[in-house]
Amino acid sequence: MRRPVKEPPMPELRVGIYPGTFDPVTNGHLDVIARAARLVDRLVVGVAINAGKGPLFPLDERVELVKAETDKIAAQAGSEIQVVPFTGLLVEFARQYGARMIIRGLRAVSDFDYEFQMAGMNHRLAPDVETVFLMASETNQFISSRFVKEVATLGGDVSSFVPPLTLDRTLVRVRSRKEAAE
Repeated sequence: MRRPVKEPPMPELRVGIYPGTFDPVTNGHLDVIARAARLVDRLVVGVAINAGKGPLFPLDERVELVKAETDKIAAQAGSEIQVVPFTGLLVEFARQYGARMIIRGLRAVSDFDYEFQMAGMNHRLAPDVETVFLMASETNQFISSRFVKEVATLGGDVSSFVPPLTLDRTLVRVRSRKEAAE
C-alpha cells in the first residue's frame, strides 16, 4: 500500500516594510525600494503622515507619487509593492501587514546613530521583527528630501535627485508656495 505523498508546506511570504515621509520621493528612496523589493515577496512602503514636519505635499499626493514611481520597480523585481499611508508605531504597522522585516536606508554615518537607536527600540517592542539596513548607493548618499526641497525653493536644479513626475510636481508646489508667500 502506497503512502500518500505529502505536499511540501507553502513557504511563508517574506514581507518587508519600508517607512518614510517621502516628501518628496527621491532617487535615493527609489534605489532602496528597488533593492529591498529583491529581498522580499511583498514590500509595503509606508508613507508616514508626520504633519509635524510641515510637508510640501499632502499625504494623498505623496502616496500617489510613490505608487507611480514604484510600479515599474515592482514589475522589474517580480515582487509586489504596496504603497499605503500610516501613522502610529512602526512595529504595529509591520504587524498589521505581517511583515517580519523593517527596511531602513543609511546614507552616512550621521544616519547611523538615530537608526541604531530606533532599531533597538523596535526590537524591544517587537523581537520577531528584524531591522535590515541598506546602504545608499554611492550616487545617492547625499540626497535627502529636505535638501531637495531646499535646493528647489532656492531655484537650484534638482532634476538629478528625483524622478521626472516628482520633479514636475515638486516645482509646481515650490512655485505655488513662493507665490502664496509674496
